[in-house]
Amino acid sequence: MKIEIDDNSGYCFGVEFAIQMAEDEMAESGTLYCLGDIVHNDLEVQRLHEKGLRIINREQLQELKDCKVLIRAHGEPPETYQTALENNIELIDASCPVVLKLQNRVKNAFDNVEEKDGQIVIYGKPGHAEVIGLTGQTNNKAIVVKEEADLDKIDFSKPVTLFSQTTKSTKGFYEIKSKIEERIKQQSGEDTNEVFNANDSICRQVSNREPQLLRFSTKHDVILFVSGKKSSNGKALYGVCKSNNDRSYFVEDENEINLDWFNSNDSVGICGATSTPRWLMEKIARFLTNNFAVSEPV
Repeated sequence: MKIEIDDNSGYCFGVEFAIQMAEDEMAESGTLYCLGDIVHNDLEVQRLHEKGLRIINREQLQELKDCKVLIRAHGEPPETYQTALENNIELIDASCPVVLKLQNRVKNAFDNVEEKDGQIVIYGKPGHAEVIGLTGQTNNKAIVVKEEADLDKIDFSKPVTLFSQTTKSTKGFYEIKSKIEERIKQQSGEDTNEVFNANDSICRQVSNREPQLLRFSTKHDVILFVSGKKSSNGKALYGVCKSNNDRSYFVEDENEINLDWFNSNDSVGICGATSTPRWLMEKIARFLTNNFAVSEPV
């Protein structure tokens, strides 16, 4: 058996930065609160819990005072910063720079379209932490769309400005963009350039993984895609592998691996989401090495 771990898989810059900030802070002060799971991977959350990271929700944040709270890479809405001021909470802000830039763009666009009775539309997952932060820049007036049926929430007689959650599929964004253009033409017959402004705000470090995984999944007989089940990015990227290689399997850890998936002479590719730690992919590789004769152990 041959095993290869995809060098392009694993943490994106924003997640890596947030985890490093958390570990540095805990090394100095021990316990650190984090607003929401720092990463959509239960095993990594558990590893950091053992170091002192305590996950809280927004309701619990309201009760905290005189402490330190980490803001994860997804970013937060303005009211979180207001709560911190009122409760004397020191925020360790690990918001991804790409997300912060997008928040500023959404805020500026909202201020402009308010004057024209326009609408901010965000292509993303309702309730996702990043989307909550983005809609917060619009006083929660932004319309969140996940699929074509959600477009019914938009008033196509008014100007529309479209953004995307940074981790969404590029293909999905342009499909939604096209559907909005069609609706505007059907509604008013106007040139969409006058009433529609689409902003491709997808992080290229994330979106570039799709073509990279397409290539990687063709190199191997079997693909083990390692990801937490909460990760929407993981589900999307696994779909890329599965569409290209039917012997692709989604696993959270080595306990979910079925040895019957493999032949002794298979080439196995191990890859993962932007929330998948490298140590976990290496652990999967060691599990295979312990169960099969591997030509070049990872």
